[in-house]
Amino acid sequence: MALEWLKTNFAAAKKAALDEVGKFKNAKFHEGVIAACAKMAYADGIVDPKEKIKMMGFIQSSDVLSVFKMDDNIALWKKWAAKYENDKDFADMEALQVIGKNKADAGASRTLVRVAILVANADQNFDASEIKAATEIARELGLDPAEFNLA
Repeated sequence: MALEWLKTNFAAAKKAALDEVGKFKNAKFHEGVIAACAKMAYADGIVDPKEKIKMMGFIQSSDVLSVFKMDDNIALWKKWAAKYENDKDFADMEALQVIGKNKADAGASRTLVRVAILVANADQNFDASEIKAATEIARELGLDPAEFNLA
């Protein structure tokens, strides 16, 4: 399933995402990516301090997100983390709205889902709640989750 595919294809997926993200370097895509990162991080309902530090470290060191300014990545992450810490359900709804703004561009949509999956696997544990969150992101973008081995 998704976990096995991710383990076997992680390096190729990361390279493809790196190549693709640069093509979609704009504010709408950037906000969508960070909203997706937050959705994936908070998929199980909570991010403990260690996970938050790990996620911030991932955002700061991610080759995929390096096309965006670091300060902008951090500011957006803090914005989304605050939303999730305040009200997860509302944050999920708002994140999907922001992510959905990329729906018109099929390439950006696919890249966004790939990046979300890579972020979720930052801890080498792509669990059921993260699969569900990635599936919701794919569907919001009008994509078939099976395309990403999520179904």
